[in-house]
Amino acid sequence: MSFILSLILLCGGAIFVAADLQCTQIPGNLNQIDAGAGQVYGVDNNGNVFSVVNNSLQQVPGQLIHVSVGPAGVWGVNSANNIFKFQNNQWKSITGLLNQVDAGGNIFLVGVGTDNSVYCLKQSCTTSKASIVTFTTVGGRLKYYSCGPAGCWGVNNANNIFFRQNVSPEACQGSQWQQVDGRLLMVEVGTDGSVYGVNEVGNSFRRDGITASNPIGTVWTLLEFCATFKHITYDAGYIWLLSQAGDIYSCSYQN
Repeated sequence: MSFILSLILLCGGAIFVAADLQCTQIPGNLNQIDAGAGQVYGVDNNGNVFSVVNNSLQQVPGQLIHVSVGPAGVWGVNSANNIFKFQNNQWKSITGLLNQVDAGGNIFLVGVGTDNSVYCLKQSCTTSKASIVTFTTVGGRLKYYSCGPAGCWGVNNANNIFFRQNVSPEACQGSQWQQVDGRLLMVEVGTDGSVYGVNEVGNSFRRDGITASNPIGTVWTLLEFCATFKHITYDAGYIWLLSQAGDIYSCSYQN
């Protein structure tokens, strides 16, 4: 693994910044967070839903265990694994059962079922006003799945990392899995194709070397904090992190 990243220390409530990153703590507490298409959403331990506006949590109506925002819009699932899409300031029920969704693909949706089966909803269905839709089975077993413009990434129950090849808006199931080096607890793909993840001990990583001709990239770069995290997501120049206790941090790259 590569360790070419300036050290940032988050210790004792103070934030020490070095070189190219600057972090701030956002008031509040979340259990899960997702950033995409210029927006940030999250849920707390009680299932309350929030958007982050001007570094402040703004509560959104509804009760969810997981929420995702991206080019496909704002989607979520509740504790009964029911699927919802946020439209006209309310949650619209969508057919199907999932325990994790991701709206970061090219206006298509992906998700993982309660048995770790993997599914996707093509672009023409995510943009439809229909509430009855048919999800496509992707194949394989994952616990977390996330997509961006250059492809989709996932991790299984053994924390092995996989890249899904030949994914497109209308052929969202792709063609085959390719295992990628390393082990992660969860992985998130940004709207611009950036890939970040955290491992089982809370270390944070960025995938470097991603290009149009090499969408898998070349190396995992460790983001060295003196704190551990349970969730990471990235959009529009900001890394969003949740500590093990649910504290929220926003880190931006400095020129």
